[in-house]
Amino acid sequence: MLRFFALALVCVLSGCVGKPALDDPKLSDSEFNLEEFFDGRVVAQGQFQDVFGTVRRRFDVTIDGSWDGQTLRLVEDFVYEDMTTEQRIWTLQKTGPQTWQGTAPGVIGVATGEERGDTFNWRYKIDLPVPDGTLQVTFDDWMWQLRETRVLNRAYMKRFGVDIGEVIITFEKR
Repeated sequence: MLRFFALALVCVLSGCVGKPALDDPKLSDSEFNLEEFFDGRVVAQGQFQDVFGTVRRRFDVTIDGSWDGQTLRLVEDFVYEDMTTEQRIWTLQKTGPQTWQGTAPGVIGVATGEERGDTFNWRYKIDLPVPDGTLQVTFDDWMWQLRETRVLNRAYMKRFGVDIGEVIITFEKR
């Protein structure tokens, strides 16, 4: 019974953790332009850590992006620390001056995003491949353009509405 209470307490407290908002004060005057940053080759490194802070998985990813004026296509090739690989191909449409929608295999429904200043927020539900199958999770991705060639990404993951971990990625434009 004590274990159940402790787990319930952790779940409740994890929902109280502060998360970014598009209205947060900006730390720069730069404007994040998703289609410009991801048009061409981008490389990234990242890791997943659970709600207790334990790093569970690391990866490298190469992203080849192309922007045709309406559609941003991103081919993401992941290589994990155990040398397993995964490819995800995103098709994103700009739906307004600062808004986006997108799809990719495994994504349930349509992903939605919004740019605001140096920040981009991207939300979606996905059947995420994991070493022993798939896991249906929701992502609340936050990207901040740190410089013209560097973006920091912090993605909050939930399952059944409960925080299960975070993915932190740094992107470098080549």
